[in-house]
Amino acid sequence: MPRTEETASFKFNHTMLRVKDAKVSLDFYQNIIGMDLLSVRKFDDFTLYFLAFNHDGRELTDDEKAASRFSREGVLELTHNHGTENDPEFKGYANGNTDPGRGFGHIALAVDDVEKACERFDQLGVQFKKRPTDGKMRHIAFILDPDGYWIEIVPNKLTL
Repeated sequence: MPRTEETASFKFNHTMLRVKDAKVSLDFYQNIIGMDLLSVRKFDDFTLYFLAFNHDGRELTDDEKAASRFSREGVLELTHNHGTENDPEFKGYANGNTDPGRGFGHIALAVDDVEKACERFDQLGVQFKKRPTDGKMRHIAFILDPDGYWIEIVPNKLTL
């Protein structure tokens, strides 16, 4: 069905994940996954971190990053509720893939070479849920972020 005039400007902007420790999660998404921090919004009880990949071919200024937060697609919002990182009683957030109440499943990243990306993840100590050699779907992998959220690693181009 073609898009209507009313929905022609709609874009999928972002997904939000709650994280226990913002420093650990930011390190993972910036240094292991390669995302740029677009902006930070601090509130009394929580802080929002917006990340995305830079495909502009140049370094963006902080103002350009912040201005693009709602105008682009593929943004990841990490929400940190203050205090969870130091709470020994905190049990973590549901990742959506365990019973009861399965719901949210994963986010996905497309890469040029799944095997090469997985070798790098291995070298960096990233935990795997599924390696490309596991199961029936040999062209994908699943890694886990610091909070146990699943990240599917898929090829940019799938050859059948």
